[in-house]
Amino acid sequence: MTSAGWLLLVVYLGALLAIALPLARYIDAALDGRFALARAIEAPLWRLLGTRAEVAMNWRGYALGLLLFNAIGMLALYALQRLQGGLPLNPAGLGAVSPDSALNTAVSFVTNTDWQGYAGESTMSHLTQMLGLAVQNFLSAASGIVVAIALIRGFTQRSAPAIGNVWIDLARATLWLLLPLSVLAALAFVATGVVQNLAAPLDIATLEGSRQSIAMGPVASQLAIKMIGTNGGGFFNANSAHPFENPTALANFLQMLCIFAIPAALCFVFGRRVGDARQGWALFAAMALMFVVAAVAVMGWEQAPNAQFAALGIDQSGGNLEGKEVRFGIAASGLFAAITTAASCGAVNAMHDSFTALGGAVPMVLMQLGEVVFGGAGAGLYGMLVFALLAVFVAGLMIGRTPEYLGKKIEAQEMKMVSLAILVTPLLALGGTAVALLAEAGRAGILNPGAHGFSEVLYALTSAANNNGSAFAGLSANTPFYNGLLAVAMAVGRFGVIVPVLAMAGSLAGKKRLAVTAGSLPTHGPLFVALLIGVVLLVGLLNYVPALALGPVAEHFLGSAQ
Repeated sequence: MTSAGWLLLVVYLGALLAIALPLARYIDAALDGRFALARAIEAPLWRLLGTRAEVAMNWRGYALGLLLFNAIGMLALYALQRLQGGLPLNPAGLGAVSPDSALNTAVSFVTNTDWQGYAGESTMSHLTQMLGLAVQNFLSAASGIVVAIALIRGFTQRSAPAIGNVWIDLARATLWLLLPLSVLAALAFVATGVVQNLAAPLDIATLEGSRQSIAMGPVASQLAIKMIGTNGGGFFNANSAHPFENPTALANFLQMLCIFAIPAALCFVFGRRVGDARQGWALFAAMALMFVVAAVAVMGWEQAPNAQFAALGIDQSGGNLEGKEVRFGIAASGLFAAITTAASCGAVNAMHDSFTALGGAVPMVLMQLGEVVFGGAGAGLYGMLVFALLAVFVAGLMIGRTPEYLGKKIEAQEMKMVSLAILVTPLLALGGTAVALLAEAGRAGILNPGAHGFSEVLYALTSAANNNGSAFAGLSANTPFYNGLLAVAMAVGRFGVIVPVLAMAGSLAGKKRLAVTAGSLPTHGPLFVALLIGVVLLVGLLNYVPALALGPVAEHFLGSAQ
């Protein structure tokens, strides 16, 4: 890895901390309703919703409300796509989206996955982009954040099974967190040159004398919540590699900061709410250490020449620039890839399919860990807390004590939910890959033979099951088979984790908080950070080792042998 790469990584982590610490204080206050102006605005809103801030729900009511809320959003987005041909704000005259693609997209954006099997600028009208996709970017991110807050309440409550009011939590997360941050980010992106208008496509004469249609639209506003909410769905098909969506190195750096801002800040919100800032720092340290290793690995492997090109006599002494934008270079492209797959974002500024075999394996592995290396907005924190419960359970078995975390005993009910939350995504990713490879319709979409074609399928199902949304490309996924298969993986991968997490929150909230004794396992020091990282790597990754051996590892050795 070059010195420029190291400098970029250090500056990025410094800037991230500088943003995350004050943002954590703001999030804690905003979601707790401590701002006087916000309370004045909220009062009539709660009356309209027919609820009150002091009315709390048990975990079943909270989960049911969240599922109902997301189901309605899914139906509305599906209908909007199917009817867009007859709706306004459609200057390009785009017709209805096909039923299978509309279903896949509706599930994708509601689950915070934002998988796109279509070209956005030639498929979705301005109205669908703004009223459908951008709105769900807000609401899906808010859904993840409120689940994390509900789980934190499970640790802080004392013998009270209620974990909050889902309607109030969703409103506050949207109005006082995601909306103001997105306005600020959108203004910053416009200042760096990102397009923002409602114009029809421009018909331009090229230097060669031909004509080209240049898509226009509300790009900056959607880009802001796409990054702030760790969504990833781009206005353009080329996503953050498009010069209108990511024009400069500064815009690229701001986008990377936006992706990790809320996930990093939520670690410190956790520490503040449980009354011990060291707990938040421990989670942040575990995430940061794994992220640094992954970022160094992908940037280092991309700085090395591709062995298959070397075998063809192609000079890559400067590193593997294939599939990368020259204005970003290898270091910024590699770092972006690590960030977007460590978080459940899915935005890309380079073609992951063109990475070296091992360089491309790093984004895949980051997703397969359950996207707990900062992870999505809310999803990363509650995912890491699931592994923290497993870590204290393993430690308890080792020393012969009933495991505790933050004064709450971890018993059979919690461990059943932990097991469900951890196992659902590998089951979907590996099972879905097997189905795709066995089915004729699945194999028909594979354009590259051998190990790389296998990696493309594995990457797609890993991305869908973990609600990331990035792709290796090279896979014809916009077909009824893949649209249906990936929709199932996205929906179950999202809500099949959320429901067990909320069940855990309810169980923990109903327990007494025990006093810390000399026999309690400290969960804020280096020893626990190392234990937590070990559990994440062993349990989160071990399921995928055979599949990785058949895909990127095999491709690496086959390429080296040529």
